Amino acid sequence: QVQLVESGGGLVQAGGSLRLSCAASGSGFSIDVMGWYRQTPGKQRELVATITSTGSVNYAASVQGRFTISGDNAKKMSYLQMNSLKPEYTAVYYCYARATVVVFATITQERDYWGQGTQVTVSS
Repeated sequence: QVQLVESGGGLVQAGGSLRLSCAASGSGFSIDVMGWYRQTPGKQRELVATITSTGSVNYAASVQGRFTISGDNAKKMSYLQMNSLKPEYTAVYYCYARATVVVFATITQERDYWGQGTQVTVSS
């Protein structure tokens, strides 16, 4: 199994910055994709940004140019640098990972995992 633990959320004023971190732990797995999603009450969880193991990145249009996602394959970590924050970015941010895991001997499966979420609050 894979566990994801986020850190770095908090309260910040509009225009400020925060950096989120996500650490993946466990055994018998390799990371294919890591990313960040966010959710506000009453709304569906939405994509913020993803990064593949080869470094390809994808951003939601709403954060393009403000957020930067990066990853460290060796440490199995993902980072989300959030700049020029706006109040509408207030949400619970979830770390996501798609991993190839060994289920038995040489048999592997691709599975999705989620962190517990970290609150980001941007005050106006």
